[in-house]
Amino acid sequence: MDLNFTPEEQAFREEIRAWVRANLPQDISHKVHNALRLHKDDFQRWAKILGKKGWHGWAWPKQFGGPGWNAIQRHLFEEECALAGAPRVVPFGPVMVAPVIMAFGTPEQHKRFLPGIMSGDVWWSQGYSEPGAGSDLASVKTRAERRGDKYIVNGQKTWTTLGQYGDWIFCLVRTSTEGKPQTGISFLLIDMKSPGITVRPIITLDGEHEVNEVFFDNVEVPAENLVGEENKGWTYAKYLLAHERTNIADVNRAKRELERLKRIAKAEKSGGRSLMDDVRFRDQLAQIEVDIVSLEMMVLRVLSAEQGGKQALDVAALLKIRGSEIQQRYTELMMLAAGPYSLPFIHEAMEAGWQGDYVGAAHCAPLASTYFNVRKTTIYGGSNEVQRNIVAQTVMG
Repeated sequence: MDLNFTPEEQAFREEIRAWVRANLPQDISHKVHNALRLHKDDFQRWAKILGKKGWHGWAWPKQFGGPGWNAIQRHLFEEECALAGAPRVVPFGPVMVAPVIMAFGTPEQHKRFLPGIMSGDVWWSQGYSEPGAGSDLASVKTRAERRGDKYIVNGQKTWTTLGQYGDWIFCLVRTSTEGKPQTGISFLLIDMKSPGITVRPIITLDGEHEVNEVFFDNVEVPAENLVGEENKGWTYAKYLLAHERTNIADVNRAKRELERLKRIAKAEKSGGRSLMDDVRFRDQLAQIEVDIVSLEMMVLRVLSAEQGGKQALDVAALLKIRGSEIQQRYTELMMLAAGPYSLPFIHEAMEAGWQGDYVGAAHCAPLASTYFNVRKTTIYGGSNEVQRNIVAQTVMG
């Protein structure tokens, strides 16, 4: 593989870089570079800016209103956005459910749902995990019973990320109990304003309201909101998970956070020395930088496979494993580098502009919050233990 970008690709990078520099709001960029709390307005403002350009669905083909970029162009776009301090695009709409609707939905569903996703106007949530069905999604119990031209949905979803903002939610629901568990699952699109839906917050260890429980009590869903065929949802779920696991790797954010880690390590401490003077720390820093470069090569491999019409689930699983472990490692190194300045902080004080009087404090806050939050990355999207089984079964049979 030639790892050098062509002149055309470099020119494309410069075009993207210039556009992002001109259009990314500076207040949002400041929050991202300093790991400050992002609100719904921050995410949606950037989504709508991208949507006006037709780039909120940057991986979409032209036939569905996307730019039709190849794998390298998509990678360069994601990289330039991340390095500029753009917030991560909330993936549930443009990255996860949109490809499923494109591949398995009806023409009417294309017209109904895709424009709102591209524009950034409609916020989607994911309804996969349940209290008894996390990594083992085949165990979902949320029931959808067909009654005429409607489904009646009852059950519970959990760990619904940013579900408090959701306009719509795509759900795995059980429509049959016959045969293998996987054969009785369907893929349903549900309006979260429907009567009978209750969203309850789950406050996580870092003090944030990022995830939720979602309850369905006799929720009526039009049958036209079924994607594909009834009882075929497992196929669509696997298709979506390949996109999710590729997204979880988030190599471009890793590259940006690596630079932040270096800034923290270079901050002077007592005696005019910095942690970069420590050989052992530099060794760990060099190791994670090598691993991030390796992860980037894996991302390009998966994107190339998708472009060729292949679903390399084994590689996507490996990508998820490596990406999530790297995220945990760089947050651990940040905590080590910042020492006592990585202690938990008061959100309101940080948002008011307090950064502390230590020369490196602006780069340190809020490291403890990030560290706690990233503990989950090896679990969501399919726990890494399960992903290792997938890789082993694919390779060894």
